[in-house]
Amino acid sequence: MLLCDLTQFYSPVGGGVRRYLSEKGKYLVAGGDRHLLIVPGERTERQEEEGRIVWTIESPLISRRARYRALLNLGLIEEILEKEKPDLIESGDPYQVAWKALASGRGLGIPVVGFYHSHFPEATVQAVARHLGGLSVLIAKEISCRYVTALYNRFEKTVVPNPELASLLQGWGVENSVTVELGVDTTLFYPDVARGRAWREERGLHQDQKILLYVGRLAPEKNVRTLLSAFLHLHRADPGEYHLVVVGDGTLRSAVERLREKTGAITWLPYCQSPTDLADFYRAANLFVHPGMHETFGLVTLESQACGTPVITIQGNPMDRLLVMTSSYGAKKNTSLSLAEAIEHFFTLGMEEKRVEIAAFIKSHYDWNHVFKKLFSIYRHVIASYRS
Repeated sequence: MLLCDLTQFYSPVGGGVRRYLSEKGKYLVAGGDRHLLIVPGERTERQEEEGRIVWTIESPLISRRARYRALLNLGLIEEILEKEKPDLIESGDPYQVAWKALASGRGLGIPVVGFYHSHFPEATVQAVARHLGGLSVLIAKEISCRYVTALYNRFEKTVVPNPELASLLQGWGVENSVTVELGVDTTLFYPDVARGRAWREERGLHQDQKILLYVGRLAPEKNVRTLLSAFLHLHRADPGEYHLVVVGDGTLRSAVERLREKTGAITWLPYCQSPTDLADFYRAANLFVHPGMHETFGLVTLESQACGTPVITIQGNPMDRLLVMTSSYGAKKNTSLSLAEAIEHFFTLGMEEKRVEIAAFIKSHYDWNHVFKKLFSIYRHVIASYRS
C-alpha cells in the first residue's frame, strides 16, 4: 500500500499532527508499505528514503514562530498525486487543501478520507464571541455546522480522535465518522527517574522544587494566558516553590518572556524536535498542566503520562477522559485562580508514588501499535469498498 497524507497543518519544529504523521510513516515502513507525505515548505522538492516519500510545496509563512505555512499551489498537489499514484489519500486539514484532495481523488479514482485534527468551529465561535457577541455567535455556529457537514460528508470516512467529538459531529449531520484515538511510542516515552533528576541538575533546579510543564503552541486558543496567570498566583504566594517549564512558540511568546523576567522562575524553549530530549522534560516535571479547552485529543497528555508524569486540566474538555487518576483534580472553572488552586491541591495528594502505575496504564491502552491496527483496518475497508 502507498498511503498519502496531505495537510497544511504541518510545522517542521513540532506539533501533534507532525508527531502523528511521523509515527504513521514508521508503522507503514515497518510493515513493508510506503508513505507519501505532501506538506507546505520553504521550497518545492521531493525526497525519498526507505519507503518514505516527502513532497514539500513552496508556500508562504503564516506564522514565523510556529513555522506554519499556507499551501496555495493546489495545482501541484494534483500533479504529485497523479505521478505517485497512492492507494488512498488522508486529508488532514479542513480548508482549501481538503477540497482539493476531494476533487483530485475523484478525478484520479483514489479514495479520500478526512482526519478531524482540529475542532476549528469552536475557535471561530470563540473569536466571534470576543469581538461581536450576541446574534453573531449563533450565526457563526450555524455557518460552522453547515460547513463541517458539507465538507466531511464528502469523504469516504471521517476519522475523529475522541468519541465525544465524534458524537457531536454526528449530531451536526456528519454521517461517516469513525473514532480512532491516538497513541504514544512507549519505547521513547517511559519513566526514568535518574534521567529526570539529571535534567534538573543540568539546569540548576533543586530536586525538591515543584516543576510544572506545558508543551504546545503559545496561542490564545490554547488558553495559555490562563496558565501564565495561574503560575503568577503561585509564584506570588510562595516564591521559589514552583518553576514553570514551557516548550513551544507562538503569538504569546512575549507574554512568556515578560513573566520569565518578572518571576525568574520560568524555563522556556521555542521547540524540542528530539522525542528523546522531550521525554526528559516530561520525566523531570512533577506535573504537566494543560489549560486547553478545545483540543481534539491532546497527544502531549499521553506522552507525559507514559513517562509517569501526571496531568491536570481545566475540567470539562475532551482530554479529561485520557487522564489516569487525575481527571477529578483539575480546575473546576476556566479561571487562573481556579487553576492555581487545583495545582496547589494536587501536591497534597501524594501522586509521586503513582507514577509507575500511570505509565503502565498508558502503555497497555495507548501504544501506537494498537492505534494503527484499527486505523489501517479502516483504510483497507475503504480501499476495498471504493474499488468494488
